[in-house]
Amino acid sequence: MAKGEQLLRATGLRVTRPRVAVLDVLTQGGHLEVEEITRQVRDRLDSVSTQAVYDVLGALSRAGLARRIEPAGSPARFEARVGDNHHHVVCRSCGTIEDVDCAIGERPCLGPNVSHGFEVDEAELTFWGLCPACRPERSV
Repeated sequence: MAKGEQLLRATGLRVTRPRVAVLDVLTQGGHLEVEEITRQVRDRLDSVSTQAVYDVLGALSRAGLARRIEPAGSPARFEARVGDNHHHVVCRSCGTIEDVDCAIGERPCLGPNVSHGFEVDEAELTFWGLCPACRPERSV
């Protein structure tokens, strides 16, 4: 049995070709927009609607197999790295996104100074800057 099928079964999701294909695309890495995921899934399945991909991504996110991130000013992106409370760094120029591991060991990495009675179990942090390709050469 393929790994995607095993993950789907382990979370109680029905195994379908679109779900396996989307999960396979996500597990290749990256922070992908729906259009890119749809393009790659269509390369594998010939025909799948964009709405079907959205539905699969919603199901995978609810099951904890995918993570949706939404950097300000950017469309939603999806990734397969879940459950570790990592963060992201985003290039202000080209929009490249990279993972940043938690700087302080315990979850959540950042605790609010006031929780308003919430039991906080996750922190989401986005660092912004310029990636090496977009950063202008600095003279020394």
